[in-house]
Amino acid sequence: MTYSISEVAKELNLTVYTLRYYDKEGLMPFVERSPGGARNFKESDIDFLKIIQCLKSTGMPIKDIKDFIAWCSEGDSTLQERYDMFTERKASVEAQMEELRKTMEVIEHKRAYYRTALDAGTEEIHQSKRMGNFIANI
Repeated sequence: MTYSISEVAKELNLTVYTLRYYDKEGLMPFVERSPGGARNFKESDIDFLKIIQCLKSTGMPIKDIKDFIAWCSEGDSTLQERYDMFTERKASVEAQMEELRKTMEVIEHKRAYYRTALDAGTEEIHQSKRMGNFIANI
């Protein structure tokens, strides 16, 4: 069974334009074309596009994704390169997650700040708390 570019775009929540861009950039050498030039996507092509989406979501540049695709085409001789690339991506995503965790801490702190101010009807509650902490520490 094959799928059209619009069916794949819908399945992956992408635009047809994005898929055409990926093709133009050489990210889809595996997709076959009909005699008329239409792209015919197989299930395995969609699975590979999901990997491309995953790599893009980590911030990986198109150039590096192209390298990955080339390595896949070369076969087993590039297993180490592919493993190393995913190891680097893992470290990058973990760093992004740590940054997001810190961001979430700030957001939660500010939510608590504003919830307390809303409950008190004023932000001045925080000023009196700060003054109380200063006096308690004298």
